[in-house]
Amino acid sequence: MTQAEYISLALSRWPELESLDQEKDFYEFEKRFEQIMLDLGRAVLERKISSPGADRRKKTRFAPGLESSK
Repeated sequence: MTQAEYISLALSRWPELESLDQEKDFYEFEKRFEQIMLDLGRAVLERKISSPGADRRKKTRFAPGLESSK
């Protein structure tokens, strides 16, 4: 994920954050803010880890040096 992709995700949530000013109750403000941030965090995480592979049984190595010694 690039910085531009992150910024575009954050900007897509900006109207929702702006609408929080209309809340009269702090509890509702906090509840909606938390939900917006959870959704943004989930979207960022999904972009970072990408989609799972087609074969769920295939093992992958994540970093060099993690292969088992024989």
